[in-house]
Amino acid sequence: MKILVPIDGSEFSKNSIDFVKTRATLLGHNPTIELLSVQAAVPSRASNLVGSGTLKTYYDEEAQIVLAPAIEELKNTGINVQSRFAVGEAAQTIAQVAEDTEADLIIMGSHGRSALKGLLLGSVTNAVLALSNKPVLILRNKPVPASDALKVGLAIDGSKYGEAAVAYLLQNHDLFGDNAEFHLINVVSDYSGVVMPDMAGMALPTLSESEVRSMQKEAFEEAVGPIKPEFEKANYNIKEVCLVGNPGDEIAAYGKKAGLDLIVMGTRGYGAFKAAVLGSTATRIAAISETPLLVIQA
Repeated sequence: MKILVPIDGSEFSKNSIDFVKTRATLLGHNPTIELLSVQAAVPSRASNLVGSGTLKTYYDEEAQIVLAPAIEELKNTGINVQSRFAVGEAAQTIAQVAEDTEADLIIMGSHGRSALKGLLLGSVTNAVLALSNKPVLILRNKPVPASDALKVGLAIDGSKYGEAAVAYLLQNHDLFGDNAEFHLINVVSDYSGVVMPDMAGMALPTLSESEVRSMQKEAFEEAVGPIKPEFEKANYNIKEVCLVGNPGDEIAAYGKKAGLDLIVMGTRGYGAFKAAVLGSTATRIAAISETPLLVIQA
């Protein structure tokens, strides 16, 4: 597995380093861990006053201020780590390096601002989600899991985007640790306001409670039923979770209540602004959830 970890020396990027260190099962399979420092380009007017050699030395020295401590920390724990630096706009550079290196995962820290505010303020995490088709793990500014075996919430909606998340999880089980616990989450409608017109077009009473429960159970089974055998075949520890209401809000709330270490979900990969405006479930969870989020682009 190839993992790209962009760092900038902040507490948020320190969380990324700490998370990598806890992945004992993954590290036991010798993944490629590459640290990336992105340096903002010196304005052309200033760069013209110095030689290219001096400029390169400046970029290298600035990058090493960020990279060297992280490299030493990872090597002290026996992790084989590579590093590089690049010059340019942060999000575009991260997305391009991930593409060039054929990374299987990008791990990034995030302060968890609201999605729209983050977008307007130039959130690098939001922009990477918009620009890259690689899986992105968004961490939070909170302690990393103490155990190698994670408690993972997998959001399932029966779509090809959900199927992409399932496929990634099954193919990269090492990331979540041996004996990981997987919560298969599907959010169904509460069917509030559902009416049935009579022959004259008048609204009849809404569905009964038992009818609503039956429809919700059917919707849940339709989404979760097809993928459950894959987890059972792999002998994974699973728990089925049916939630009711708005997907983004309910999944985020469940993540906190159940003490999940990670939420995994697929998304169609909207552009950042479109996602914020259209209320993408992934964008909503990224904005309000305290739980780290792994977004799989389909």
